[in-house]
Amino acid sequence: MIEPKHVLSALNYLDSECTREEWIRIGMAAKAAKLSFEDFHGWSKNAGNYKNEKDCRAVWNSFDESGTVKAATLFYLAREKGWKESDKTHTNTEINNKKNGFNQNSRTNVLEIWNRCIPAAISHEYIIRKKGNPEGLRVYPQNAPPLFICGQDVEGYLVVPCLSNGQIQTLQFIPPNENKKLNLPHASFHDGYFTVGNISNVIYIVEGLGQAWAINKSMGATTVVCFGVNRMMAVSNVLRNKHPNANLVIVSDRGKEKEAAKIAIEIAGAWIAMPSHFSDNYDVNDYLLEYGENSLRELLARPVIEMPLNVILANELPEEFTPPDELVQGILIAGDGSILYGDSNSGKTFLVIDLACSVARGVEWFGRKTEPGLVIYLAAESPASVRRRLQAYQKHHNVRVMNFAIVQSPIDLFDGDADTDALIQVIHFLEKQCRQKARLIIGDTLARLSAGANESAGQDMGLVIRHFDRIRHECNAHFMMIHHSGKNAAAGARGWSGVRAAVDTEIEVTDSSAGRCAEITKQRDLDTKGIRIGFRLDTITLGLTKWKSLATSCVVSPADAPSKNTGKRLSEVGGAISEYLRTGEKPIRKRDLVKHFESRYTSGAVYRELKKLVQAGVASDCMGYVSGINQNTELTVVEV
Repeated sequence: MIEPKHVLSALNYLDSECTREEWIRIGMAAKAAKLSFEDFHGWSKNAGNYKNEKDCRAVWNSFDESGTVKAATLFYLAREKGWKESDKTHTNTEINNKKNGFNQNSRTNVLEIWNRCIPAAISHEYIIRKKGNPEGLRVYPQNAPPLFICGQDVEGYLVVPCLSNGQIQTLQFIPPNENKKLNLPHASFHDGYFTVGNISNVIYIVEGLGQAWAINKSMGATTVVCFGVNRMMAVSNVLRNKHPNANLVIVSDRGKEKEAAKIAIEIAGAWIAMPSHFSDNYDVNDYLLEYGENSLRELLARPVIEMPLNVILANELPEEFTPPDELVQGILIAGDGSILYGDSNSGKTFLVIDLACSVARGVEWFGRKTEPGLVIYLAAESPASVRRRLQAYQKHHNVRVMNFAIVQSPIDLFDGDADTDALIQVIHFLEKQCRQKARLIIGDTLARLSAGANESAGQDMGLVIRHFDRIRHECNAHFMMIHHSGKNAAAGARGWSGVRAAVDTEIEVTDSSAGRCAEITKQRDLDTKGIRIGFRLDTITLGLTKWKSLATSCVVSPADAPSKNTGKRLSEVGGAISEYLRTGEKPIRKRDLVKHFESRYTSGAVYRELKKLVQAGVASDCMGYVSGINQNTELTVVEV
């Protein structure tokens, strides 16, 4: 039977700096081997992912001594690391430790071992290799009692103290060669750390000693060693409490960016990212050795400061007002999003192409200045129609429009990110090819760009808006989406109302007997809401068809805007009744009118709205027959 001291020896031969799954497995084996919680806790608390004694005890209590993991597992794992039950050197080391007053379960061990050590010299192999300095460090000497950690004799190892509130908590042993660093068993790092340089207003926080030397050498700044990425959060919080006004900068190894960003947010600090082309675990010391001090200084001068949300404090706002960067004077702002909608054949696409060409050319549009730049037209509905209308524009104005790209492939902004990724890539490619910054993206139409989505469902259209926003943000360009009116034109654009809420500008295009008009019905940051722009469509002959008939298109020309409708606003039911009566050839009995709408509205609603129409002079009621009254003003219908 293996003696209890050998069971503990096997446990101490293993490194507690392991995954939680492996830690649990070792703990189950230790309990099966009749070790105590104190033995297991003393071994565990030196690990970087150690939480606290309460968590350790709860896990220990959950172990079943008669479970599937047996004591043999502990010895198997220890033997894999080189442990031998009959190893005389190891046994003699334990005896020598006892003779010299070394008790592994005693807190005084840390100070006793530290006092054995001698001051480190600049000639230590590790210090030379990392171009460091020996200040504050010691070496475990040759003439001291042998000390084994995880089966390794630490003679000649560099010894780094971990301090908390000025008191040494534990020790780290760094070998002269490339072997693994070792931590003193039965002593906790907790929230302790080692400091390189004097505390100042900027404190860099790193995992290991080599990184600290590199930063201190290049920047002359305070650098704190927290002995592993798992301890960074605890050490950073201690430093934030001790130095509330200091600028704390997390410097992680490559591959630990998420952890660094999370800690920086927690402590209201910043973090440094290693260049992405390096392999995992590449650190600032590697960077210093490869590129030199000047390059490292440049890297460290670009810390990332981020919060989970974009926040600015009111007192940080500049005193001088910065006006919006208008793309089209008084109408569109650079980088914003907009919706332009209207009924089919209202002229909305002709109007948008005219506006887009003005931006591409940098010429005025309806007397309003434009900021020139690259235009990307997503012709999802009809590429041939867009090409033809552009030909008409160029012929009419006798120009060749540069910096206008037509994307003729279908684009899906609803199902997945693939098309969004591709579009952003194409826009950046076109910017380089045309040597122009993309300023305006046109989506024609929202329905075709979100095929398969339910336009009335926020869950579906929310995904479309997310891609819409991502495109305009990553391309820093205004994104205008062409859309259709709903069945009830006065209720606005078709579908989910959240689309209107998501955009900065909304423009409604209408075509009436009085003329065509584009009215700004929403304007977030400009004072031009309500502006009405009148226009007409002039026919342009492009050539002949295959049957020798004239092939035509239209171009936009300025016109007087028709007067804004001032009629009384009607409900959906009232609008439907008014439209039916106005288009009817002869009066209709009330009961027949009610029967006509019985599948859509209740009889009570029809009678009530009919009464309102008669009172408003929109309809007449004679002997039970009703008819519409021809009026010059158009009625506005709103959904209730």
